[in-house]
Amino acid sequence: MISKEMLLKIVLEKVKSLSKGNYLDLRNYKRDRYILVVKKNEEKFLVVENGFCKEEFTISPDKLKRLLKKLIKKEFPRSHKVRVYLKNTIK
Repeated sequence: MISKEMLLKIVLEKVKSLSKGNYLDLRNYKRDRYILVVKKNEEKFLVVENGFCKEEFTISPDKLKRLLKKLIKKEFPRSHKVRVYLKNTIK
């Protein structure tokens, strides 16, 4: 589990090393809300939000930081720690 203050920095570092089709799974403590960051190719990421809102975003790497910051604030408002899982392939 990672503190929410360090979460954005750590996720952005891990995203750089993802291979095509791999993804990061960010979940709150109870695991009932999550954000998936899937690397589709070198210039596109798929971000899936499933919690208070259910949305999908296809964005470029330069816009990823701003979107993640907004989603983390919205989906994990009272969380102090967030679970981060690295998954090898998208189902």
